[in-house]
Amino acid sequence: MTELDVTDERVYTNKISKTCKHSESSTLALPEAPQATAAGVPPGPAATRAKRPRPPSGRTNLASCVVATIFLIFIIMVVLIVYYTVFKPQDPKIAVNAVQLPSFSVVNGSVNFTFSQYASVRNPNRAAFSHYDSSLELLYSGTQVGFMFIPAGQIDAGRTQYMAATFSVHSFPLAAPRLGPTFANGDGVGFNYGLRVQPTLEIESKLEMAGRVRVLHFFTHHVYAKAGCRVAIAVTDGSVLAFHC
Repeated sequence: MTELDVTDERVYTNKISKTCKHSESSTLALPEAPQATAAGVPPGPAATRAKRPRPPSGRTNLASCVVATIFLIFIIMVVLIVYYTVFKPQDPKIAVNAVQLPSFSVVNGSVNFTFSQYASVRNPNRAAFSHYDSSLELLYSGTQVGFMFIPAGQIDAGRTQYMAATFSVHSFPLAAPRLGPTFANGDGVGFNYGLRVQPTLEIESKLEMAGRVRVLHFFTHHVYAKAGCRVAIAVTDGSVLAFHC
């Protein structure tokens, strides 16, 4: 082999070596392909974000509604029990303690007297009792012979208010007096159980009171109370023989 051939072979070998190096550098310069995910899809920008919590399901909403309803029903039941056991409005209690006739006279078959009645009104409620204008009416044989106006007022919770009413009764014809009993304890008016019998007349008094009670400053309840008494009076001297309410 000649020297020229050897030189040509070396030149040819150097060209091939440079070409291979250039190919390797070109191969290394290529960008790496993105790695595929398990599903075979390249990861997107959403994969790097935190996952949002799932909204509550229909079963969770239904359970919350059931629990809230049961709790509300329980609260309503407790309120009703307390209302009807502790704060339930009650009608006032009227008690007539005494009846008197300070003056009494009979002239030409007509009677004229002054009537006095002492009563107590008890408010059993836990709230104040506000009563409207009331009246005390006096009847004889079903006909009104006397009347007294009682102005509106208020009785505090659990308190008792005492009332004294005195008014003059205009003269009215006296029917044939009947024989009646004498009692000291106010029982049995109209029955012949007394110790002595004398002419009597019988009158009837009616005390009525109406008003309202406001419980817990919200619930308003209307209440009503009345007291009716029959009074036996001796025609001879106007003494009160007995009264029954």
